[in-house]
Amino acid sequence: MSEPGVIHDIGYQRYAGPRLGPGYSARSLYVHSLRGAYGLGRSPWAKVLPIGLLGLASIASLILVIVNSQLPAPVIDYVGIASTFTFAATVFVAVVAPELVSVDLRTKLLQLYLSRPLSRSAYALTKVAALATATFLLFAIPMLVMFIGMAFGTDTGIGGVFDELGGLLLGLLAAVVHAALLAALGLPIASLSGRRVFATGMIIGVFLLTAPISAILRELDPGALGALAGLLDPTSLLNGVDTWLFGSDIALGAIDGYGPVYGAVTLALIALGTACAVWRYRGIDS
Repeated sequence: MSEPGVIHDIGYQRYAGPRLGPGYSARSLYVHSLRGAYGLGRSPWAKVLPIGLLGLASIASLILVIVNSQLPAPVIDYVGIASTFTFAATVFVAVVAPELVSVDLRTKLLQLYLSRPLSRSAYALTKVAALATATFLLFAIPMLVMFIGMAFGTDTGIGGVFDELGGLLLGLLAAVVHAALLAALGLPIASLSGRRVFATGMIIGVFLLTAPISAILRELDPGALGALAGLLDPTSLLNGVDTWLFGSDIALGAIDGYGPVYGAVTLALIALGTACAVWRYRGIDS
């Protein structure tokens, strides 16, 4: 028998390799979250809705290429794709955001993440960035499909290609605004519950149930109240920004001269939503 108080060397060694630090942890979490948003590395059922929505949006863009090529003027441009696909993007965020954060809360994985050199703020910001990127791809890939089809089918040579490129860049800029707002609103709401069904329901309630309220106010007052009613609905808010900044022809309602108000409210909601996500995780016990 061994003597009391004797420490035996059984071969364990301390880790002497490089310490990659919080930056590497945040990048790894970002990549993992972005892959998880589209179900990569998970079961086939987890891929059905996100990849299905992306596939349907890409097919719709391909159909638009065919329709636009047969008409003297395109029926919808790249910014119009962002405006039209916002409804699908809200469904995407409502399903994906709980997958990114609710599972960590329910399974206590959050405590494991925070035990490493990753701060609470970094965790929240990384999750918001991953959701925004995943949502941006839902807009950007169909736009790229449309660009390739329209660029190869142009009748005006290289000038036509550059015209399509300019339209694509405007569309991608609109996609950045749409993705940033939807992610900043969706992720803090999803983080309120560890159950995905409840989190999805809350996001749908904010994103979709506010639309009828906005529409009713527009019908009741065609003046200033109607023009500002879109501020209550994220979809109408983004549509107003598209109309103001990019001159989009797809308008859910008149914004009159209140375009700057729509832009200011959008920026404020992006900042407020991101701050709420950070505040939420600072209050969670690890």
